[in-house]
Amino acid sequence: MAELAFSTNAYTEFDLPSAVRRIADHGYDGVELLADEPHAYFPDFDDGDREAVQAALDETGLAVSNVNANTATGYYDDAPPSSFFDPTLITADEDDRSWRIDYTKQAIDLADAVGAPAACVATGRPLPGTLPEEAHDYLRESLDEVLDYAEERDVDLGIEFEPEMLVESTDETLALIEDVGSSSLGINLDLGHAAVYGDDPAEAVHRAAGHITGVHLEDIAGGVRGKHYHLIPGEGDLDFRAIFDALDDVGYDGYATLELYTYPNRPDEAARRAYDALAEYV
Repeated sequence: MAELAFSTNAYTEFDLPSAVRRIADHGYDGVELLADEPHAYFPDFDDGDREAVQAALDETGLAVSNVNANTATGYYDDAPPSSFFDPTLITADEDDRSWRIDYTKQAIDLADAVGAPAACVATGRPLPGTLPEEAHDYLRESLDEVLDYAEERDVDLGIEFEPEMLVESTDETLALIEDVGSSSLGINLDLGHAAVYGDDPAEAVHRAAGHITGVHLEDIAGGVRGKHYHLIPGEGDLDFRAIFDALDDVGYDGYATLELYTYPNRPDEAARRAYDALAEYV
């Protein structure tokens, strides 16, 4: 049976240790660490920061469900909002792509240090001038290097798909996993993203069985093919009973992490209401 965790990416008005402590106040068993500004952005995240986070984890007893390295907003000082994933593992510029490979390795290091089972990363979108076929080649080359690193540290890497990215669905992620052929590569299954793409979330769980490194949850208005905006469970149309039944069916016993970054001005309310809505399922 799954356990509930909450992502610190809702708590961007707080530093990372404070976010961990506040999440613990709402009854969660786990916490996902945001590997980006203003939390663990690695060019600025030093040993003292890591020790402060570990102290908060020790104090609260929370386990780390995942290290979320999907975005890298701190890289560009003047990037437009649409570029918050860049640079990515598919960026054509070799130096930028190398930076993202190293950044993902540092997310794996943090996962290893705090005892998290996995880190996750998104593929991003091919930038103008990069054909999808070229982007897939860059992705495989990047993953070869990152996964060797992950395997040595016994940390899994989950690809988090999202509509309109290079890898945007459950089936495309599973095809990538089969193609790469590494036991350390899996899927960080965001069931709201599955719904927006047009998949039934419970069916996505069944298809991804055996490859799930972590689960992200949020509600979606409009259900399948609804609007991609993360809502507190109960404010949209997803069937969470069916989702948790599916997780039980496939024997998933990891963390289901609420990802409610859309509530930075009221994260405690979002965390409390989400826990109250889903506690009966775990």
